[in-house]
Formats: sequence, C-alpha cells, structure tokens
Amino acid sequence: MNKLLASVATAAAVAVAAPAFAADIIVVAHGQANDPFWSVVKNGVQKAGEDTGANVEFRSPETFDMVAMSQLIDAAVNQEPDGIVVSIPDADALGPSIQRAVAAGIPVISMNSGSDVAEELGALLHVGQSEYDAGVAAGKKLASMGGTKGICVNQEVGNVALDLRCEGFADGFAQEVKVIPTQADPAEVESKVRAALDSDPDVDTVLGLGASLVGEPAVAAVEALGRTDVLIASFDLSAGFLKAVSEGKAAFAIDQQQFLQGYLPVVFLALNAEYGLMPGGNVPSGPNLVTQDAAGLVIDLSAQGIR
Repeated sequence: MNKLLASVATAAAVAVAAPAFAADIIVVAHGQANDPFWSVVKNGVQKAGEDTGANVEFRSPETFDMVAMSQLIDAAVNQEPDGIVVSIPDADALGPSIQRAVAAGIPVISMNSGSDVAEELGALLHVGQSEYDAGVAAGKKLASMGGTKGICVNQEVGNVALDLRCEGFADGFAQEVKVIPTQADPAEVESKVRAALDSDPDVDTVLGLGASLVGEPAVAAVEALGRTDVLIASFDLSAGFLKAVSEGKAAFAIDQQQFLQGYLPVVFLALNAEYGLMPGGNVPSGPNLVTQDAAGLVIDLSAQGIR
C-alpha cells in the first residue's frame, strides 16, 4: 500500500507539472457534500482537481435516493466527460446507468462502496475498503477487548455497504448482535442507543457506522446512563469521536481514509485522459483501526477535513 501511494503521488506530481489539457471529470456520490464524512471525500476530489488541473464536479442527490442518483449518472454520461467516479451502494439500482457509461466509452472508477460489484459493472477499479472485512476486523477486536453482547447502529439501512459492515461485525464478534436502525439524526441515534442499553443491561458493545452521526451520540448516550462497562467503536473519523477515543471513552475508530477515495480516482482518470495510465487493480484505502495511542495524532487533520 505504501509503495502504491508513493507511485500515485509521483504520478500526480507529473500531472501537475505539465498538463496537456484539462480533463473533465464528474463524481457522483450517494452521500451529500454537507455530510461530515462526505465533505472529506469532496475535499479530496477538489484537491485532486487542483493538483491535476482537471475540471471536476461533485454531484449527489439531496437524500439517500437511488433513483435520483441513477439520473445524475445518466446526466453525467450525456455530458461525455473524460471520466466518471461513482459510489455504488445499490448495484441493482445503479448498475444500468453505470453500464451505460461504460458502453459509451467513458472510463469509470468506483469508490467508497461497491468493491464487490465494480468489476462486473465495468468499472476500471475500485478505491475503498471491503466493508464486510472491516466489520469482521472491528468485531474481532471488540470481542478481544471483552465485549459479549453487541448492537450495530445503522443510520442508512438499505445501503449495502453499511449492511455489510453490520454483517461483518456480527461474524467477527461471534456473539449476539442486534442491528438498531436509525435515521441520520444524532439526536435520534442517542435516544435509540440509550433505549437499547437501558432495556438490556447485558449489551456491552456498540458499533456505529459513522463517527459524527453515530459514534459521538453513542458516547453521549453511554455517559448519560453512567455506564463505564460499554465498549464503543465507530467507522470513520470525526474530531469529536477521536477525542473520545483519546480520552478512553471509546475503544477505536475505523478509518477508511475517505479523502483518498475522493482524491485518487480523480488523479487516476486525469492521468488516463492525458497519458493513458491506469493502475492494474483496486486500491484498498482501509481499514485502519485508530486506537487511543494514535487518536490524538489525527484529531487536527480530522478537524481540517482531511482525515
């Protein structure tokens, strides 16, 4: 991974040094740019545009809406850009639009979600993490820390990537796990986590699927109940959740380095448009478990929208 990123950095430098023309690249994501997680992805997209000289647009539906997202992909195809970047939370809903782009000869790279379906849909490669494997890693770690009964708090049920995280967590934890569905509302998350812990004192492990939307409210819920025996972990990073990890109030965060998920596909497509270059396989941006000893090092970068 380090060697790959080093080569990417070198390639990006080449693109910056002497761009022959400005490539047109459209990014269509299922998450909104004002979402704390996706704002970091967008920051990566914008930085890649600056570094390569590409004209880049970031588009997403106003809510988690696969019909609207497929329409955005179709609109991007009609513009005939030099490349399209897509997330694939639902292959059945988005597959036809992605295949339309491929059939039109437009290079497509997937990022964030869709690692398991990207190749069959015609994407050149995927930048992201295996959501199931990341869930397994989190489950094993939490079990090794003494967890015996868990809940997986899912703020976007139906998003295949998030469902796979809970599935992997349950398999890795190898003990009882209940999925708690919520909306992407921190107040609702805190209320539901508190209710789940209050109704079943045996629950001693909480896995959130988003640091700011779930991880931070879960910490607040546990503190409100005065529980000191509950292990809390969350996918992704936020300055607030990392602070909780550094203070020992949470166990760890699972970092998929979403800045890279926005940055690298744009760089790859810009280099492809200019030089015909493209990596030969998927790029695993995570998972990395950020524990107490490392949390403090990345808080500032998280606050800056980079980690």
